Amino acid sequence: MKAEVFLPDDYRPAEDEPFMNDRQLEYFRRKLIIWKQELIGQSAETLDNLTESARNVPDLADRASEETDRALELRTRDRQRKLIAKIDAALRRIESGEYGYCEMTGEPISLKRLDARPIATMTLEAQERHERREKVHRDD
Repeated sequence: MKAEVFLPDDYRPAEDEPFMNDRQLEYFRRKLIIWKQELIGQSAETLDNLTESARNVPDLADRASEETDRALELRTRDRQRKLIAKIDAALRRIESGEYGYCEMTGEPISLKRLDARPIATMTLEAQERHERREKVHRDD
């Protein structure tokens, strides 16, 4: 078990410190955990809304509107579930020492990118190449 890392409230990872040092890893770990807790809270709200709206509405227009709302809620919840899985994968990468490095090139992912998208697994350049290849090989 690792010793707890002291992290000031105003700490932000900086380019002039060693990449993925203990403070940076702790910063991103906390950021991911907070994000996950927020998503879990939103999922609980979604479940409450779905059980609340599971009543029988006699008016067809109202029923159609309610079904549309329910479908949207379910899609949102599915996106949140996938995002939570990506957050869990990022937390595992932190534990294994792989966090912050591109899975395609092995290069460090920029701190700005990780701060904006802490679940990023590729550098911006590798992500763009991946998306271009995906677009070219996609079946339309």
